[in-house]
Amino acid sequence: MHDIAIIGAGPGGLVTALRLQQQGITATVYEAVPELKPLGVGVDIKTVGTKEFEELGLLDEFRAISVDAEDSIFYNHFGQEIYAEKCGVHMGYLHEQRFVHRGILQMLLYRTVLERLGADAVVLGARVVRYSQDADGVTLDIEHRDGRGEQVRHDAVIAADGIRSAVRRQMHPNLAEPEFSGITMWRGTTLREPIRGGHTILHLGDPRISTMIIYPIAENFEGTGLDLINWVVETNGEETVEDWNQVADPEQIIPAFETLELPFLDVQQLIRDAREVYLFPLIRHFPLESWIDGRVVLLGDSAHAMYPRGGNGITQAMLDARVLTEKLAEHGDPVLAFAEYEAARRQLVNRIADNMRGEGYEVIRRMVAERTDGKPFDDIEQVLPLAEADEIFSRYHALVGAPRPGHEAGEATGFRTWDEVAAR
Repeated sequence: MHDIAIIGAGPGGLVTALRLQQQGITATVYEAVPELKPLGVGVDIKTVGTKEFEELGLLDEFRAISVDAEDSIFYNHFGQEIYAEKCGVHMGYLHEQRFVHRGILQMLLYRTVLERLGADAVVLGARVVRYSQDADGVTLDIEHRDGRGEQVRHDAVIAADGIRSAVRRQMHPNLAEPEFSGITMWRGTTLREPIRGGHTILHLGDPRISTMIIYPIAENFEGTGLDLINWVVETNGEETVEDWNQVADPEQIIPAFETLELPFLDVQQLIRDAREVYLFPLIRHFPLESWIDGRVVLLGDSAHAMYPRGGNGITQAMLDARVLTEKLAEHGDPVLAFAEYEAARRQLVNRIADNMRGEGYEVIRRMVAERTDGKPFDDIEQVLPLAEADEIFSRYHALVGAPRPGHEAGEATGFRTWDEVAAR
């Protein structure tokens, strides 16, 4: 049976290790940081992602650290409702959609890997800088935090080393450098009373000015009786380094929401009360024509770095892990397994990543803003008819592999970007 190296102890790499263990395949995870900490803010795990936790035997543990999503509601820049849909089991799916703190989720996966695979399964402070391979295996060159160099040998390598993947750079040395989109994302968390009962994701604003997404990621956070609220703002901005942990001043974005009034939430105060705020430039990573080099394969963000919109990043990495490990269990030859994995996943996920570089279903807020010339409306049905909005959402859910129950999904592959969907 295979002996696999996984590069990166993010959620994608850790889920891959657990999936391999289920298949009876030995795995060692190499992680560059010397200590894993619960860093980051919120992530939205879609129904297909929750199904993966169930299959990993972690559904109860996942539920304990996350929040069930019931409603998803869209508003314009004046706080007028544009569209609403139910989420997860409340719409009729078999699995829940859930909100969770990325760092807390990562720590759950890390603990589980150590419990199931053993204390030596994750090697911290080990940065993989290059690989070489022959007909029998792969050699990894590792730099340890203490300055020591080491070479390790495995049958095959799965690179889940993220948006700045060293393996991707070696695999595709002539790949064009990613481009700044012109959009800066501000990500923060605020501790406060539950919003609308505590199970709602809000989509706010005119994308031509600024947008904001708000959802809870922990209930009764640290025994306070309050919800930990995750919020994300997108505005036009200047390019900065592609780093999730750049600390930012929230006062800079408060004026962007001066027209936004909601009867149940003071958005400006939510921003002012933030416990932590980070900024991150939205960077366009070009779709790859290949994820494989012999016995080395890419997974998650290293393969298909996408804008953190629509709750697809971690969910799609988990689906990568399931397909990849099934192929490895099926085939004695990892080269063949990797080729079948790529054939099953690459075009599909590249299409999702391409759409997330547009606006996904968030395009409806731009459509309303443009059709009303950025002014309040009297009747949303005269601006964006419900049937038109339903078609956009049905196509989106079908695209990401979760057709809406009770809705006509339509042809999921008929459009390249959501601008084309809107223009239809």
